[in-house]
Amino acid sequence: MSRRRGGTTAGRDEGPVQATCEVIARRREGAYWLLSMAAREIAERAQPGQFVQVAVDAPHTLLRRPFSIAHVSRQGASAGTVDVVFDAHGPGTEWMTTVEVHDVLDLIGPLGTPFPLPQRKVNCLLVGGGYGVAPLYYLAESLLRRQLRVDVINGAATAERILGTIEAKRLSASVTFTTEDGSYGTKGRVTDVLEQVASASRSGLVYACGPNPMLRAVSELCDELGLPVQVAVEERMACGIGVCFTCVVPIVGRDGFVRNKRACLDGPVFNGRRIEWDQWGVPGGGVRPGA
Repeated sequence: MSRRRGGTTAGRDEGPVQATCEVIARRREGAYWLLSMAAREIAERAQPGQFVQVAVDAPHTLLRRPFSIAHVSRQGASAGTVDVVFDAHGPGTEWMTTVEVHDVLDLIGPLGTPFPLPQRKVNCLLVGGGYGVAPLYYLAESLLRRQLRVDVINGAATAERILGTIEAKRLSASVTFTTEDGSYGTKGRVTDVLEQVASASRSGLVYACGPNPMLRAVSELCDELGLPVQVAVEERMACGIGVCFTCVVPIVGRDGFVRNKRACLDGPVFNGRRIEWDQWGVPGGGVRPGA
C-alpha cells in the first residue's frame, strides 16, 4: 500500500492506497452528512460497493472509521473526488461533522470487494435503506453504462431520512419510496413492495445496501422468489484490511459448510442467500474448524 498526498502513483492502478486528502465540501443531505474529498488515486481505483477507512481525531477513537464510497468523480471540474455519506451517531462521526473545507483527512482505500456486475443482459433492482442507498446510486451509474435497466426501492423510517429522491428518479426507470410511518411514499418497509416491483420491472437481479435486519429480510424474500441478491453488509471493522478478523460474516459454501468470511476483505458485498443470518454474531456459530 502506497502513501500519497492527494496525487497519483504512475503505473499503479490496483489495491488500496493511503493518502492525505483535502476536504472539498461538507454539507447536510437531509438527515445525513456528505463529505467530498480530493483523493484522485482512490477515485481512479474505486468501484461501487467498496469503502474507505478514515482516521478521526475525536476522544476515544483509536480506530479508523469505515465509510461506503457514495460517489467518485473522474472527469470535469470535480475529477479526483471521493464522496461519503454518513449519519452522526457516535464520537467518530460526530467529529466528522465538524471538519471544515480545506481540512485534511487521512484515508485508506478503496477497500473491500465491489458489487459484481452482470455478465449478461438483466434488469436490476436496487434496494436501499436510509443512507445505505447512497452507494447504490454509484452502482446505478455503472449499470446504466452497460445499458441495463435499473429500478429502485428507497426506504427509510421517515420522510426526512429518505436520501436522494431526485437522484433516484434520475437514475432509474422507476422508483418506489417507502417509509415506516407513511410520511413519504408507500407506508411500510422495502420488503412490502419488493415482490410487486420486481415483477413489474421484470428484474432478474437484486442489489441491496442498508441496515443488516433489512438486508436479511430482503435476502430471505429473494430466496423465496428465486432472485439472485447481492448485499453490502454493515459490520464493525477494526483494521479494514483483513488482519484482525473482527468483522467476520458466516457464509454457506457450496459444500454446505459455514465459513467465516471477512467483511472488510471478502466483502462487504456478499451473496445474500448464502449468509447464515441465524449464526451471525453467535460464538462458534457452526463454523467449520480450521476453515
